[in-house]
Amino acid sequence: MKRREFILCGVVAAAVAEGLRPRSALGETGLFSQSFPDVRGTRHAMSRYLGKPLVVNFWATWCPPCVREMPELDALQKRYPAVQFLGLAIDTEDNVREFARKVPVSYPLLIVGHGGIDLVRSLGDTAGGVPFTVVFDHRGAIRERVLGPVQADAFAAVVRKLAD
Repeated sequence: MKRREFILCGVVAAAVAEGLRPRSALGETGLFSQSFPDVRGTRHAMSRYLGKPLVVNFWATWCPPCVREMPELDALQKRYPAVQFLGLAIDTEDNVREFARKVPVSYPLLIVGHGGIDLVRSLGDTAGGVPFTVVFDHRGAIRERVLGPVQADAFAAVVRKLAD
């Protein structure tokens, strides 16, 4: 195991030990009161994603683990259409636009920029690292957090449960 991956695993274990409980992202972080642009500059209100389960993946084009997990997340989006996936890039619009041309995904990619570090921290990633994935129920309550790359089989079980 690489040192960086080992450190990420330690952070995840510490978070689990703290007893993370479901919280409302609307009330506690304000995520659903914000809006972010897509690669064409069109802003999308996060509130539009309330009403169905949502998987939010924070990522960056310069993050190899982020890029490696995107095909797995894309496959899950296609397999479970009742759950909405969303990529929030801690990156620039130009970088994401170029990336999306090379590695298309079926779910929306929005740009939160470098201010996204504060957002991931408010959602429970105190280290501010990526990839970081947050699973919300249809009301916007946090059901799961994954710091570091998702493990495809285990994460599929989480998504499957939301889709039911």
